[in-house]
Amino acid sequence: MSANLLNLLERAARAYPRQPAVAVGAQVWCDYATLAERVTRLSAGLRERLGLQAQDRVALVMRNCPQYVELLFACWHAGLTAVPINATLHPKELAFIFQDSCAAACFVTADHAGDAAQAQQSSPLLRHVIDVASGDYAKLLATASDTFIERETTNLAWFFYTSGTTGKPKGVMLTQRNLLAMTHNYFSDVDCIASGESILHAAPMSHGSGIYILPHVAQAACNVIPESGGFDPAEIFDLLPAHRGVTLFAAPTMVKRLVDRAESASPDLSHLKTIVYGGGPMYVADIRRAMAVMGPRFAQIYGQGESPMTITAMSKALHADADEGMLASVGLPFTGIEVRIADHEDRSLPSGEVGEVLVRGDTVMAGYLNNPDASARTLAHGWLHTGDIGCLDERGFLTLKDRSKDVIISGGSNIYPREVEEVLLTHPAVAEASVVGVADAEWGEQVVAFVVGRGAVGAQELERLCLDNIARFKRPKRYVFVAALPKNAAGKVLKTALRELL
Repeated sequence: MSANLLNLLERAARAYPRQPAVAVGAQVWCDYATLAERVTRLSAGLRERLGLQAQDRVALVMRNCPQYVELLFACWHAGLTAVPINATLHPKELAFIFQDSCAAACFVTADHAGDAAQAQQSSPLLRHVIDVASGDYAKLLATASDTFIERETTNLAWFFYTSGTTGKPKGVMLTQRNLLAMTHNYFSDVDCIASGESILHAAPMSHGSGIYILPHVAQAACNVIPESGGFDPAEIFDLLPAHRGVTLFAAPTMVKRLVDRAESASPDLSHLKTIVYGGGPMYVADIRRAMAVMGPRFAQIYGQGESPMTITAMSKALHADADEGMLASVGLPFTGIEVRIADHEDRSLPSGEVGEVLVRGDTVMAGYLNNPDASARTLAHGWLHTGDIGCLDERGFLTLKDRSKDVIISGGSNIYPREVEEVLLTHPAVAEASVVGVADAEWGEQVVAFVVGRGAVGAQELERLCLDNIARFKRPKRYVFVAALPKNAAGKVLKTALRELL
């Protein structure tokens, strides 16, 4: 079957050539006809000037910028796989992803060029690091070619790097089919989009906000990038009057900051259509306050990199009529997505019983790159084993109870304790370390490290160690020095007991 994500752009450009496609702040950067032309030329440049071959991998280490949109579609036009990467990662973390993905080229914004160049030194397959504001990028856009690249729905489109309990990032392999299914599911269960409406990319385009480029391009909506390239509530509200039908994706901590600003500044919200929230738990009190302050503009999604943005959803209409149980949930399974709760032997559990959340559908990943054992475990018996613990009520609403993988979600970003623990254990004076997440009013959770020393060691030393090896947002916000870690008979650290100590 010949079909491709590029068709979303080609269709929009034919039907709505003069409709704004990308804007920076209040100013239109290009229309759909121009975007399609730039993508075609950029695709030719990737192949003819950089020598990239079908299914080569292209890393993106950039803050939000208009080039993000065209690079994604240029990759798919050229039959390449995009590897959007969290731009705040440490150079050592970037180097691992470059190596694991076998990235042949990397595009950067100037603020991340130094980190990418440092990571390139230990990534022999990475031949090109190109700043999107440079003359080299302009040369790619000057390339002309009529070469057609055959693309299939089974082709790999996007590698989403997440972390597992081993502490090593894993490359989630998402196909054309996965992302096309996600696009259709957005329309069926999240929200409608009309030509001329817009999405404001205040959250990182390397993650959920970037994935939502697809349904908005499909409907010839405008992708708006704040001039800051990031999240600033005052800037967002100032931008609203310049665009119409505005949607944005936000982590719960972002929602809370938007609500605080709206409550104090009383901005004009007439052009704000939808806020899709996800990436972490939203407490019932918080969503009730958000709706009271900003109106019935909220939709919720629950997904993972392994099933991008698409496991369950709760639309604006469901929010409007929701009772306490519904608001505490993460909504209903998306249309065509199967969700069940299973015990440790994969046997389905009845409504109300708690077990692991299992998912099946066209959005579920092809597997983990270079990791067949993890792929086999996670996709056992044809179901995605999410590692999340939850239950389904008799109406089909899913409520999450815990995360069996101990992931910490702070500010909408996933932090895996094992990653932090492995860095702490490299210090010669650290005998043992265990990292847990504790509730935080602003960020959802914060990282706390319990440390058993074998010599003199202080929090400042460990802070420097973490800053030298992992991204700043992953570092512990607090260190607790203890004589021993609580363990069970098998020697496993009892993280529940550690949380109780706090």
